Amino acid sequence: MDYRDKTAVVTGAGSGIGRALTLELAGRGANVAASDVDAVGLAKTALLARSCAGAVFDYQLDVADRAAVLAHAEEISERFGSADLVINNAGVAVGASVVDMSWDDLDWLLNINLGGVINGTKAFLPQLIEHGGHLVNISSVFGLVGVPFQSAYCTAKFGVRGFTETLREEMLIADHPVTVHCVHPGGIRTNIARRGRFRAAGGERVASPGDEFDRVARTTPEKAATTILAGVERNKPRILVGRDAYLFAAVPRVIGARYQNLVGKIGRRRGAAITEGSGS
Repeated sequence: MDYRDKTAVVTGAGSGIGRALTLELAGRGANVAASDVDAVGLAKTALLARSCAGAVFDYQLDVADRAAVLAHAEEISERFGSADLVINNAGVAVGASVVDMSWDDLDWLLNINLGGVINGTKAFLPQLIEHGGHLVNISSVFGLVGVPFQSAYCTAKFGVRGFTETLREEMLIADHPVTVHCVHPGGIRTNIARRGRFRAAGGERVASPGDEFDRVARTTPEKAATTILAGVERNKPRILVGRDAYLFAAVPRVIGARYQNLVGKIGRRRGAAITEGSGS
């Protein structure tokens, strides 16, 4: 794909996969509308992109705010004519059992990880249908299998998967010029775990398992970005990122729903939560 003079929209661009996608796209000549709720991280992304062939336009945006996302889509339309590529990437993490998870933590995550994807999709879809383009929604390997102590995250990421796969089917039925892609990253070296909310038994807030996450996250954000764009260029419905993602995808195909009992037995034997494995 020739990204020169194309307009790409990337949420969660202040760090991690979002930053890597922004820099990769700008490096290929695209004009990138990069957004994040974190103004400091977003400014750093824009600074890093100054030497790129394309340009980065930064927007402070809370993807959970539907009115703000709709206004953002309108602004992009007025400024650039239309978005050519939209990547709904912004996400957060919550680690807790269903019993110990607070309502506030649950709503916080769902409004961003699922609501933000839906908001971004609905806001930009009319532009993509009218002018043609590509829509990329970031799910997770935790959108392929259930993982203990990640009920909120799994709920959101399974939801993103179902929403995105259904949308791809609808675009094909209507013969709209929009390709739709669902991305399932494995362990990516991002800050999502360090910025997440984690609770122990009884609901007490505990420190994030950042160091442990760093040890198991094998894929760099830069590698994730190139893998995602390669999948879009090949029009892949499902884009797996990292070797571990292929393992997660294979488990339910090979042993079916029995994996739930296996994971439960392993977790009980180890006496520890399985921490979050993907990220934005």
